[in-house]
Amino acid sequence: MLDIKFIRENPEIVKNACAVKGFADNVDEILVLDKRVRELKTTTQTKTAYKNKITAKIPGANPSARMGYINESKKVGTELAADMAELADKESALNEFLHRVPQIPSPDSPVGPDSTFNVVSREVGKVRKFDFTPRAHWEILDMNNWWMPEKIAEVSGSRTYCLMNEAAELDLAVQTFVIQKMIKKGFTFIQVPAITKPQSVFDAGHFMGSDLSVMNNDVFMLTDTDRCLAGTAEIVLNKLHANEILPESALPVMYAGYSPCYRKEAGAAGRDTRGLIRFHQFHKVEQFIFCKPEDSEKMHQLLLSIQEEIISELELPYHILSTSTGDMGFNKIKMDDLEAWMPSENRYVELGSCSTIGEFQARRTNTRYRENGTNEVKFVATLNNTAIPLPRAIVPILENHQNADGSVNIPKKLQPYMGGRTKIGASK
Repeated sequence: MLDIKFIRENPEIVKNACAVKGFADNVDEILVLDKRVRELKTTTQTKTAYKNKITAKIPGANPSARMGYINESKKVGTELAADMAELADKESALNEFLHRVPQIPSPDSPVGPDSTFNVVSREVGKVRKFDFTPRAHWEILDMNNWWMPEKIAEVSGSRTYCLMNEAAELDLAVQTFVIQKMIKKGFTFIQVPAITKPQSVFDAGHFMGSDLSVMNNDVFMLTDTDRCLAGTAEIVLNKLHANEILPESALPVMYAGYSPCYRKEAGAAGRDTRGLIRFHQFHKVEQFIFCKPEDSEKMHQLLLSIQEEIISELELPYHILSTSTGDMGFNKIKMDDLEAWMPSENRYVELGSCSTIGEFQARRTNTRYRENGTNEVKFVATLNNTAIPLPRAIVPILENHQNADGSVNIPKKLQPYMGGRTKIGASK
């Protein structure tokens, strides 16, 4: 959420953010409520002090004066109760509106209502020219007995998957390779639970408002509990320092979080129904950083460069998309998507989004740091980016490194994690 002081002093900037991100503009209502809340706070403080002063006179007053003080105290108390009730009501309304204000997008972000306004900022790697018609990854999986989609759907329902044999090994190899790289980059590796509390999802700022039921279409709630399943490790990582004041010397705090991830995918009906693109359950390694707000751009570039290094070492062509204001989501200042080439469909598939969040999440979790020298307490900034999503990343690996006989060449960086094998599949 945004600082009310910022909204008060920059209403046009906030109005513009609502417009370019496609969210309702409640700025005028916020300013009216904010003014009334401040008035009521002053009024209730003044009346409370006055009531206390009158009440203190009652014990020592003569009988006639005592009755006057008692009546005056009751009168002020009645007024104060009404003012306090209005204050609570107005603060609640203001809080709801504040949780519906989107983050201010970076002036560097393309302006547009949807993904068609995303801009390719760079392309990296050479798209392979095949001397045969490249197979879709599900065909490669079929011919090598690397999955059993029909049986798993029968057992577990739609949008579930399994990997078998060498494909399962490959998935684990990619995961291990990425985790080891993140550790070498100075990140603290942490396995986080997929089970969390709905408030944790809300505090990540992916949903508007303060009514947690808004998440029900996207989040798996665990019936008869106060828990749900997280769609990304970011949810838990974001809360690890809630209500703490970190020393400036501890920043940046950098986590590489691994977790299973669960999403209903209610808004993705009919999309990517074949293969390994979109499931209710998957797993990934997530990069997450707490830093000083002024270091956000440097950290953004760090997270993006690490992901690019990973994809380059997997020997995959990719491009970077600067995401438009209307496509980046509610809580982001800036977002860059990395998409890897998918030969069978002649298109790119998203492998992660690098997001600068600013203080938006930290204000919800009350995560702060104490500045050196001044001892001033300030909110941290947060950033996140996927290091690798699985099994989705298996898609471009299989398709870009396939051979005519259905075998798949193993990228050099993965070979140590595959027992030294250079190839898997039909022709070993």
